[in-house]
Amino acid sequence: MNRALPQLAEYLCRERGMRLTSWRRRVLGIIASASQPLGAYDILRELRVARPDTAPVTVYRALDFLLAQGFVHKLGSLHAYIGCDHPNHPHAGQFLVCRDCGRVEEIADRVILRSIDRAAGHSGFQARDGLVEIRGRCRACSR
Repeated sequence: MNRALPQLAEYLCRERGMRLTSWRRRVLGIIASASQPLGAYDILRELRVARPDTAPVTVYRALDFLLAQGFVHKLGSLHAYIGCDHPNHPHAGQFLVCRDCGRVEEIADRVILRSIDRAAGHSGFQARDGLVEIRGRCRACSR
């Protein structure tokens, strides 16, 4: 949960000459205040509380923008989105995903990323996205 993310995104958009529309800000606010990653339809349900006529395409367009700007990450294994802990530093993160409680923690370990790049390079593969999801049990669930 990163409640300051919408304000930081607003600042970064101004710096980048981009526009954080009210819909994009709402979607980011929902993601930033969530305790777990959210799917697109979870976000849509939240938006429909205030605006019942909200269409899914509204959410997907906002998510596309937020992903492109690095404000959120998409966790493929969960089909869900999580706010980025470091949106002002472009990176491919690694995520620790708890199988029991669903908690997700972002880590940004450059050694892991270099290791992936090196291994991919040995195979002649050019990695585009170094996002890594590691599933296991968090500290609280391990007790």
